[in-house]
Amino acid sequence: MGDPKKFRKKYETPAHPWNKAAIEEQGKVRKEYGLRNRREILRVSSFLRKYKKLAKKLIGRATEQGEKEKQQIMGKLLRLGLLKPGAILDDILGLQLNNVMDRRLQSVVYRKGLARTMSQARQFITHRHVLVGENEITTPTYLVSLEEEAQIRFKENSTLASEDHPERARVQKGTPEEKKKEAEEGKKESKEEKGNRKEEKEAVKNTEEKTEEPQTEKVQAS
Repeated sequence: MGDPKKFRKKYETPAHPWNKAAIEEQGKVRKEYGLRNRREILRVSSFLRKYKKLAKKLIGRATEQGEKEKQQIMGKLLRLGLLKPGAILDDILGLQLNNVMDRRLQSVVYRKGLARTMSQARQFITHRHVLVGENEITTPTYLVSLEEEAQIRFKENSTLASEDHPERARVQKGTPEEKKKEAEEGKKESKEEKGNRKEEKEAVKNTEEKTEEPQTEKVQAS
Protein backbone atom coordinates (compact mmCIF):
# COMPACT_ATOMS: atom_id res chain seq x y z
CA MET A 1 0.00 0.00 0.00
CA GLY A 2 2.92 2.36 0.57
CA ASP A 3 3.46 5.01 3.18
CA PRO A 4 0.04 6.55 4.11
CA LYS A 5 1.77 9.82 5.03
CA LYS A 6 3.23 10.24 1.57
CA PHE A 7 1.09 12.27 -0.84
CA ARG A 8 0.54 10.61 -4.18
CA LYS A 9 0.30 12.40 -7.48
CA LYS A 10 -3.25 13.06 -8.64
CA TYR A 11 -2.30 13.07 -12.30
CA GLU A 12 -0.46 11.08 -14.94
CA THR A 13 2.22 12.58 -17.14
CA PRO A 14 1.99 12.07 -20.92
CA ALA A 15 4.11 9.41 -22.64
CA HIS A 16 5.55 12.08 -24.99
CA PRO A 17 6.02 15.27 -22.90
CA TRP A 18 7.78 17.26 -25.65
CA ASN A 19 4.95 17.21 -28.17
CA LYS A 20 4.94 20.69 -29.76
CA ALA A 21 1.23 20.70 -30.67
CA ALA A 22 0.24 19.56 -27.16
CA ILE A 23 2.46 22.20 -25.52
CA GLU A 24 0.94 24.98 -27.65
CA GLU A 25 -2.59 23.77 -26.89
CA GLN A 26 -1.83 23.64 -23.16
CA GLY A 27 -0.50 27.19 -23.34
CA LYS A 28 -3.82 28.39 -24.79
CA VAL A 29 -5.77 26.57 -22.07
CA ARG A 30 -3.58 28.06 -19.33
CA LYS A 31 -4.14 31.56 -20.69
CA GLU A 32 -7.90 31.11 -21.17
CA TYR A 33 -8.60 29.64 -17.73
CA GLY A 34 -5.93 31.53 -15.73
CA LEU A 35 -4.11 28.38 -14.63
CA ARG A 36 -1.00 28.54 -12.51
CA ASN A 37 0.91 25.65 -14.05
CA ARG A 38 0.72 22.65 -16.36
CA ARG A 39 -0.09 20.25 -13.51
CA GLU A 40 -3.64 21.63 -13.31
CA ILE A 41 -4.25 20.59 -16.91
CA LEU A 42 -2.77 17.15 -16.24
CA ARG A 43 -5.13 16.68 -13.26
CA VAL A 44 -8.17 17.43 -15.41
CA SER A 45 -6.87 15.18 -18.20
CA SER A 46 -6.37 12.34 -15.69
CA PHE A 47 -9.91 12.92 -14.33
CA LEU A 48 -11.34 12.62 -17.84
CA ARG A 49 -9.19 9.59 -18.67
CA LYS A 50 -10.35 7.82 -15.50
CA TYR A 51 -14.07 8.18 -16.23
CA LYS A 52 -13.72 7.40 -19.93
CA LYS A 53 -11.84 4.22 -19.03
CA LEU A 54 -14.60 3.24 -16.57
CA ALA A 55 -17.28 3.99 -19.17
CA LYS A 56 -15.60 1.75 -21.77
CA LYS A 57 -15.33 -0.99 -19.16
CA LEU A 58 -18.99 -0.76 -18.11
CA ILE A 59 -20.42 -0.56 -21.64
CA GLY A 60 -19.62 -4.22 -22.18
CA ARG A 61 -20.64 -5.40 -18.70
CA ALA A 62 -24.32 -6.34 -18.49
CA THR A 63 -24.38 -7.49 -14.88
CA GLU A 64 -26.12 -6.31 -11.72
CA GLN A 65 -22.86 -4.95 -10.29
CA GLY A 66 -22.06 -3.27 -13.61
CA GLU A 67 -25.45 -1.54 -13.63
CA LYS A 68 -24.91 -0.35 -10.05
CA GLU A 69 -21.51 1.12 -10.91
CA LYS A 70 -22.98 2.71 -14.03
CA GLN A 71 -25.66 4.51 -12.00
CA GLN A 72 -23.05 5.76 -9.50
CA ILE A 73 -20.80 7.20 -12.22
CA MET A 74 -23.67 8.77 -14.16
CA GLY A 75 -25.11 10.24 -10.96
CA LYS A 76 -21.82 11.89 -10.01
CA LEU A 77 -21.24 13.41 -13.46
CA LEU A 78 -24.84 14.66 -13.59
CA ARG A 79 -24.43 16.35 -10.18
CA LEU A 80 -21.26 18.05 -11.43
CA GLY A 81 -23.08 19.33 -14.51
CA LEU A 82 -20.79 17.42 -16.89
CA LEU A 83 -23.72 15.44 -18.30
CA LYS A 84 -27.25 16.53 -19.12
CA PRO A 85 -30.39 14.73 -17.85
CA GLY A 86 -31.17 11.75 -20.05
CA ALA A 87 -27.53 11.20 -21.00
CA ILE A 88 -26.22 7.69 -21.60
CA LEU A 89 -22.92 6.03 -20.78
CA ASP A 90 -21.57 6.72 -24.29
CA ASP A 91 -21.85 10.48 -23.65
CA ILE A 92 -18.98 10.22 -21.14
CA LEU A 93 -16.66 9.39 -24.04
CA GLY A 94 -17.57 12.71 -25.68
CA LEU A 95 -16.48 14.87 -22.73
CA GLN A 96 -13.69 17.33 -23.50
CA LEU A 97 -11.12 19.16 -21.38
CA ASN A 98 -13.04 22.45 -21.47
CA ASN A 99 -16.19 20.75 -20.11
CA VAL A 100 -14.38 19.98 -16.85
CA MET A 101 -12.50 23.31 -16.81
CA ASP A 102 -15.82 25.18 -16.91
CA ARG A 103 -16.94 23.42 -13.71
CA ARG A 104 -13.91 24.52 -11.66
CA LEU A 105 -14.63 27.01 -8.88
CA GLN A 106 -12.31 29.56 -10.49
CA SER A 107 -14.28 29.45 -13.75
CA VAL A 108 -17.68 29.58 -12.03
CA VAL A 109 -16.70 32.60 -9.89
CA TYR A 110 -15.63 34.45 -13.03
CA ARG A 111 -18.70 33.39 -15.02
CA LYS A 112 -21.03 34.57 -12.23
CA GLY A 113 -19.49 38.05 -12.51
CA LEU A 114 -17.85 38.02 -9.07
CA ALA A 115 -14.44 38.74 -10.63
CA ARG A 116 -13.24 40.73 -13.64
CA THR A 117 -10.73 38.13 -14.84
CA MET A 118 -9.86 34.47 -14.30
CA SER A 119 -6.70 35.52 -12.46
CA GLN A 120 -8.68 37.76 -10.13
CA ALA A 121 -11.15 34.94 -9.46
CA ARG A 122 -8.22 32.74 -8.45
CA GLN A 123 -6.93 35.46 -6.14
CA PHE A 124 -10.30 35.89 -4.40
CA ILE A 125 -10.52 32.13 -3.79
CA THR A 126 -6.98 31.63 -2.47
CA HIS A 127 -7.30 34.73 -0.23
CA ARG A 128 -10.32 33.15 1.52
CA HIS A 129 -13.02 35.52 0.25
CA VAL A 130 -15.33 32.91 -1.32
CA LEU A 131 -17.89 30.59 0.26
CA VAL A 132 -19.59 27.61 -1.37
CA GLY A 133 -22.69 27.08 0.72
CA GLU A 134 -21.39 27.34 4.30
CA ASN A 135 -17.91 26.06 3.46
CA GLU A 136 -14.84 28.18 2.80
CA ILE A 137 -13.13 26.80 -0.31
CA THR A 138 -9.59 27.94 -1.02
CA THR A 139 -8.88 25.60 -3.94
CA PRO A 140 -9.52 27.05 -7.42
CA THR A 141 -9.59 23.52 -8.87
CA TYR A 142 -12.62 22.50 -6.77
CA LEU A 143 -15.34 21.04 -9.03
CA VAL A 144 -18.65 22.77 -8.34
CA SER A 145 -21.91 20.82 -8.48
CA LEU A 146 -25.08 22.28 -9.98
CA GLU A 147 -26.60 22.52 -6.49
CA GLU A 148 -23.58 24.39 -5.11
CA GLU A 149 -23.31 26.81 -8.04
CA ALA A 150 -26.23 28.92 -6.79
CA GLN A 151 -24.67 29.06 -3.28
CA ILE A 152 -21.37 30.68 -4.28
CA ARG A 153 -20.90 34.06 -2.61
CA PHE A 154 -18.41 36.23 -0.76
CA LYS A 155 -17.91 35.77 2.98
CA GLU A 156 -19.92 38.16 5.14
CA ASN A 157 -16.82 39.46 6.94
CA SER A 158 -14.93 39.92 3.66
CA THR A 159 -14.39 43.44 2.36
CA LEU A 160 -15.60 42.20 -1.03
CA ALA A 161 -19.03 41.42 0.43
CA SER A 162 -19.83 45.15 0.31
CA GLU A 163 -21.28 46.34 -3.00
CA ASP A 164 -19.43 49.65 -2.50
CA HIS A 165 -16.05 47.93 -2.74
CA PRO A 166 -14.07 49.32 -5.74
CA GLU A 167 -13.56 45.86 -7.25
CA ARG A 168 -17.26 44.99 -6.86
CA ALA A 169 -18.28 48.30 -8.48
CA ARG A 170 -16.15 47.53 -11.53
CA VAL A 171 -17.48 44.00 -11.82
CA GLN A 172 -21.12 45.06 -11.66
CA LYS A 173 -20.75 47.13 -14.83
CA GLY A 174 -21.31 43.97 -16.82
CA THR A 175 -21.01 40.21 -16.92
CA PRO A 176 -18.09 38.57 -18.79
CA GLU A 177 -20.42 37.84 -21.73
CA GLU A 178 -21.52 41.49 -21.93
CA LYS A 179 -17.91 42.69 -21.74
CA LYS A 180 -16.96 40.33 -24.57
CA LYS A 181 -19.81 41.67 -26.68
CA GLU A 182 -18.77 45.27 -25.97
CA ALA A 183 -15.17 44.46 -26.95
CA GLU A 184 -16.34 42.95 -30.26
CA GLU A 185 -18.48 46.00 -30.98
CA GLY A 186 -15.51 48.26 -30.18
CA LYS A 187 -13.35 46.33 -32.66
CA LYS A 188 -16.01 46.73 -35.37
CA GLU A 189 -16.24 50.47 -34.72
CA SER A 190 -12.44 50.87 -34.87
CA LYS A 191 -12.36 49.02 -38.21
CA GLU A 192 -15.08 51.30 -39.59
CA GLU A 193 -13.16 54.38 -38.40
CA LYS A 194 -10.00 53.12 -40.09
CA GLY A 195 -11.96 52.59 -43.32
CA ASN A 196 -13.41 56.10 -43.14
CA ARG A 197 -9.98 57.65 -42.54
CA LYS A 198 -8.57 55.73 -45.50
CA GLU A 199 -11.38 57.00 -47.76
CA GLU A 200 -10.77 60.58 -46.58
CA LYS A 201 -7.03 60.30 -47.34
CA GLU A 202 -7.77 58.96 -50.84
CA ALA A 203 -10.24 61.79 -51.46
CA VAL A 204 -7.69 64.41 -50.35
CA LYS A 205 -5.04 62.79 -52.53
CA ASN A 206 -7.34 62.86 -55.60
CA THR A 207 -8.18 66.54 -55.10
CA GLU A 208 -4.49 67.42 -54.77
CA GLU A 209 -3.69 65.60 -58.03
CA LYS A 210 -6.51 67.45 -59.84
CA THR A 211 -5.24 70.83 -58.65
CA GLU A 212 -1.67 70.03 -59.72
CA GLU A 213 -2.65 69.11 -63.33
CA PRO A 214 -3.73 72.66 -64.48
CA GLN A 215 -0.57 74.20 -62.98
CA THR A 216 1.68 71.87 -65.00
CA GLU A 217 -0.27 72.70 -68.16
CA LYS A 218 0.28 76.47 -67.57
CA VAL A 219 4.01 75.96 -67.10
CA GLN A 220 4.26 74.04 -70.40
CA ALA A 221 2.26 76.71 -72.24
CA SER A 222 4.54 79.52 -71.01
